[in-house]
Amino acid sequence: MQDQNLARGLKNRHVQLIAIGGAIGTGLFLGAGKSIHLAGPSILFAYLITGIICFLIMRSLGELLLSNLNYHSFVDFVKDYLGNMAAFVTGWTYWFCWISIAMADLTAVGLYTQFWFPEIPQWMPGLIALVILLIMNLATVKLFGEMEFWFALVKVIAILALIFVGVFMIIKGFSTNAGASSFTNLWSHGGMFPNGFNGFLLSFQMVVFAFVGIELVGLTAGETEDPKRVIPKAINQIPIRILIFYVGALIVIMSIYPWNAINPLESPFVQVFAAIGIAAAAGIVNFVVLTSAASACNSAIFSTSRMVYSLAKEKNAPVPLTKLTANKVPANALLFSTVVILIAVVLNYVMPEGVFTLITSVSTVCFIFIWGITVICHLKYRKTRPDLAKANTFKMPLYPFANYLILAFLAFILVVLALAEDTRVALFITPVWFILLVVIYKLRKTKTNEIEVAEH
Repeated sequence: MQDQNLARGLKNRHVQLIAIGGAIGTGLFLGAGKSIHLAGPSILFAYLITGIICFLIMRSLGELLLSNLNYHSFVDFVKDYLGNMAAFVTGWTYWFCWISIAMADLTAVGLYTQFWFPEIPQWMPGLIALVILLIMNLATVKLFGEMEFWFALVKVIAILALIFVGVFMIIKGFSTNAGASSFTNLWSHGGMFPNGFNGFLLSFQMVVFAFVGIELVGLTAGETEDPKRVIPKAINQIPIRILIFYVGALIVIMSIYPWNAINPLESPFVQVFAAIGIAAAAGIVNFVVLTSAASACNSAIFSTSRMVYSLAKEKNAPVPLTKLTANKVPANALLFSTVVILIAVVLNYVMPEGVFTLITSVSTVCFIFIWGITVICHLKYRKTRPDLAKANTFKMPLYPFANYLILAFLAFILVVLALAEDTRVALFITPVWFILLVVIYKLRKTKTNEIEVAEH
């Protein structure tokens, strides 16, 4: 019997860039226009507040993972602190979250490829990308890390280029069709809250969605060469990254173009690069968002397969899904998740746009659930295992105040989702998903008990 544990093939640089990649979504490149239009410059505060909350969530996740190095994902500690049913529901919910992200991103890959090759049918690039990513993921975990490293690097270079070019334009007072570039543009067009408090509140939905996936670095714990050193380092650098990549980029964009001169339907990155006369600006940004979408899909294939593997180890998924290849990669779990992503993509082309929006909205609500469960597990761990907490060198700051603050913030986001028409539906449909999982769990448990009774 070979050692049935995942390989620890991820190096420090892989994990650091997976952490950056997780914190910079397509939301920044494409969604920023819409969120700026909604909130004006106050969007900066929304990113700062959400960033602080996400950092605290990550600290609680990091402390839990490092309290026991046998934990390979949340499913493991949720089972320890909240029981098997909670682990079943959490694991399959997280799996669903990433399946929907993969579905969204494969659709995006098709759309972005049509920018250069309009005659190619939209489904084809997504299918090709999925096959390539599956082959790379099946090889070794190191290849997943390598791909993620380069994908994330493209995003980082694009944002840093925007910031450097932008700061130069602001210092020179560069004139665009919307006037001179200046930091005063941030407050001289109706103040920091031009659309009032309401616009600021509604922007949180977009902002939270931009941070979805930040917890992926926690899933890499089981496959990191030196988790005790690498995980704290990746988590502790999150605040600096949020300040530079999100807040920095948005300050530059809104200083060059006043918030009300930014086209909500276009990427603000394209507008800035085009303003300085880079003819290929739209092409460059298209390449960046294409790699961003491929990166998110790569993360989705990785995380869904690891989640199914963890569930199968606890007998919450079919046992064959625990099978590892000679390279310690969960091949069956990878194939299973990829096939489901493929079905989702087919459905996405068969069904109208409405279904797609609904699935991504439901996924956002489910991510909020995952973050909440992590924080509740952290509270339980601190209360019931003071011995482990005392020995842990990577503690979450401001416990237990921070835990309650996070839970209050997550509740506030659910209220915001209820305010917007397009996300309200998701709030009513998501409970159906949880009820379904509980019913499936109960049925499986009854069946298992019957088999055990029959055997005795």
